Amino acid sequence: MPRSMNFKLFRPLAQVLPALAATILIVNAAQAADAPYTGPLFDAHLHYNEEAWNGPHPLADVLARMQRNGVRAIVANSRPNDGTKSLAAAPQTAQAGVRVVPFIRLYRTRADYDNWFRDPSIFEMVQTEFARGTAAGAYRGIGEFHLYDSANANGAVAQQLMVFAEDNNLAVLAHVDDVAIDLLMANAPSKGQKLRLVWAHTGIGGASVERVDALFAQYPLLVGELSYRPGLTCADGKLCPDWRALLLKYPGRFVIGSDTWVNQRWLYYDALMQGYRRWLGDLPANVARQIAWDNAAALFGLPAQP
Repeated sequence: MPRSMNFKLFRPLAQVLPALAATILIVNAAQAADAPYTGPLFDAHLHYNEEAWNGPHPLADVLARMQRNGVRAIVANSRPNDGTKSLAAAPQTAQAGVRVVPFIRLYRTRADYDNWFRDPSIFEMVQTEFARGTAAGAYRGIGEFHLYDSANANGAVAQQLMVFAEDNNLAVLAHVDDVAIDLLMANAPSKGQKLRLVWAHTGIGGASVERVDALFAQYPLLVGELSYRPGLTCADGKLCPDWRALLLKYPGRFVIGSDTWVNQRWLYYDALMQGYRRWLGDLPANVARQIAWDNAAALFGLPAQP
């Protein structure tokens, strides 16, 4: 074939190849962005309550759910604290590859939900539990507790607990609104600069992204836990734009959790974890890993590699 004919034949192909390569890169990038996160998960808000262990979810059942979903560590807090102790001490837990970070729950029965902040025996119970520890080691935090009226953050027991938590380097898991965050922080010796407060659901009642942003800026150790968070994801199960921007602004300040407060949540444990993996896949890989594992691991001194 003459050289002139060869040139005319291959010049169009040379023009097409760069565009084709760019298209392939775009498609691959879009597919990568859609891929769920596949790394380890740290469930930083888990309950193993009496109606679960005495009912349809014995230890083998809940550990199997964690194991098949790649949950390698949990913050356990249970009503009563026996559920947490059983999870922490059982050989099956270690065999399943699950690390337990035990918290002291304030609730002995359901009646304590509405009354703990004015009941001196609650603070006595927390002190006793902390001194005793668990068979698997020391408690690492207090909570989850609820305040349905933010003013009760100034109750005597709430004030004592914030001082006790900070003095003993315990994290606090609080199901409260944004007003109570300010009140609880004000009751800590450092006025919120040293208290490790994990904000369950990152606000009940749906505190705005702007308000969450302002609180994160004010309190350097405030951490947002993302179960039940309204407005977090949109119709496609991926992050809504405003929340995606906030997670990218504070990649080291968020954790995930299941909040298995009723047995029904155990039934949907697989779906909950799959939902997290879906929207975590919408983030840069390093940020997804931070929220899924690294942040909680660093907070409680667990290895970066589970």
